Amino acid sequence: MSDRVYNFSPGPAVLPVPVLEQAQRDLLALPGAGASILEISHRSKAFEGILAEAKSRLKSLLGIPDNYQILFLQGGARLQFSMIPMNLLRAAGTAAEYVVTGSWSKSALEEAKKEGPVTVAWNGKETNYDRLPALGSLPINPQAAYVYIASNETIQGIQFATDPDMGDVPLICDASSDFLHRPVDISRYGMLFACAQKNAGPAGVTIVIIRDDLLARGQDSLPGYLNYRVHVENNSLWNTPPVFGIYVFGLIAQWLQEEIGGLDKMYALNRQKAQMLYEVIDASQGFYRGHAQPECRSLMNVTFRLPNEELEKKFLTEAAKLKLCDLKGHRSVGGMRASIYNAMPLEGVRTLRDFMQEFSANNGA
Repeated sequence: MSDRVYNFSPGPAVLPVPVLEQAQRDLLALPGAGASILEISHRSKAFEGILAEAKSRLKSLLGIPDNYQILFLQGGARLQFSMIPMNLLRAAGTAAEYVVTGSWSKSALEEAKKEGPVTVAWNGKETNYDRLPALGSLPINPQAAYVYIASNETIQGIQFATDPDMGDVPLICDASSDFLHRPVDISRYGMLFACAQKNAGPAGVTIVIIRDDLLARGQDSLPGYLNYRVHVENNSLWNTPPVFGIYVFGLIAQWLQEEIGGLDKMYALNRQKAQMLYEVIDASQGFYRGHAQPECRSLMNVTFRLPNEELEKKFLTEAAKLKLCDLKGHRSVGGMRASIYNAMPLEGVRTLRDFMQEFSANNGA
């Protein structure tokens, strides 16, 4: 444990230590299977149990209604950027509405344009994506194929704090970087998806929660892997699924339920962690400058600048000496980005907070 750093990487990201320890114990031989989790067949009884438990725990954590299906797919969010319009837009007869709040929703928009008509309901490019719109006030076509949002933009550090109500228009949400960080009213969404490598496991598995009525939109002419209905009919086993990723996700869901105590408690911890860092930024008298507007700040990705690039380089060098790693921000925003996902311990955030206070005191004007 002494060799572990505080990993503030935006993804692949920190995982809960108890989950890593359990995976380590099971790596040589999964109990009852006589083989490693990396070796067992996806058709085996052992994996059937792992898959069923992962789905059951997720359904319980989020209170997923019976008219939704849970899928474990591959290809990350990038594949979903294409699968969504392929299934939900091609034959809809109306345009989809995209709310472009940062780099990831912008990428999703570009892929959707290849599949059918799209309308940009809002675009935050003019202010470098430092704020969010009031979704309820946007001029959304009530006949739109769907409305697409990203709940949290990792690069810019902005986040929708509540579940939007889009009425009868299906709301599609990329929740890759804040999945399971708080309770969610799934009934507000037609579909919610997340690649796992932020809050829900290692890279390689993508979780899709989709409402039954939307499955009928997928045309039989779609390639099999790109049709959500095919995956539902085959219980996520149409191809060899990401066995290890699903297994680790199940352990994380168990950790959230049994060690954290559920998503309400996880949400409280996440608010506490984020508040520590934002308080330092706000009290620094401009030494630290947050990228996001205060009312739009992310609980998962805290983005901020220092007075100049020389100080930013010094900040990173000195932080690394304290095992505070992967704090460099994305080139489009610059500065720092502290990704404090569910598994980042309070101790890590306290250490970063104390360092930030000391660094500004020693290097301030």
